[in-house]
Amino acid sequence: MRGLFDDFISLFYPRTCYACGNSLYRNEEVICSFCRFHLPKTNFHKQSENPLSKVFWGRVKLENVSACYYFSKGSKVQHLLHQFKYNGRYEIGVHLGKLYGSELIEEAAYQDIEMVIPVPLHPAKLRKRGYNQSEKFATGLAQSMGIEVNTTTLIRTYSSETQTRKSRFKRWENVKEIFVVKDPEKITGKHILLVDDVITTGATIEACAMHLLDHGQTRLSVASLACTLH
Repeated sequence: MRGLFDDFISLFYPRTCYACGNSLYRNEEVICSFCRFHLPKTNFHKQSENPLSKVFWGRVKLENVSACYYFSKGSKVQHLLHQFKYNGRYEIGVHLGKLYGSELIEEAAYQDIEMVIPVPLHPAKLRKRGYNQSEKFATGLAQSMGIEVNTTTLIRTYSSETQTRKSRFKRWENVKEIFVVKDPEKITGKHILLVDDVITTGATIEACAMHLLDHGQTRLSVASLACTLH
């Protein structure tokens, strides 16, 4: 009966894939099976020295760096992220986090991670948007990996300007002083997974990492939903 009811509702409110716009089958969520298997995955979590990890060489010490998808303008990934970030479709982040978390936990390098920390939004921007997209992705990751999400230790102290169209140096200048760590004893000696939605130049991740790594032998890995490297 539940299936028949869902089919009836779908006649008036069709469920569609957030990546391609095609209708979803009953057993599909958020993205269709075709997009799930054909969106451009990086598989960086299977490579210890991948192109994304090399972005941070000489800048900050990270254990592992990975991203689920490649991002490019006009792509399905861009459309998916736009729905997630600006159109209130936070379920996209949670669902894709669950999928990616199930892949990360299969890799030995990620199996001793004890906590997920999302890149924080300033409270004013959080109120305006209604949710932190990095936190939603982190929530899905944590559920699949069986670990906790910490949203109280890494804090954004003021709202920065938009990073769009800024150079790597300008991005760094924009974020280098806007994060602080509260209650550092919560992360002391732990292997942390720092999570963002999209990595471009890496400036935001670098700024967060410098603060997190300044406390008690903390080890840090990074995961994002997408990256702009190709």
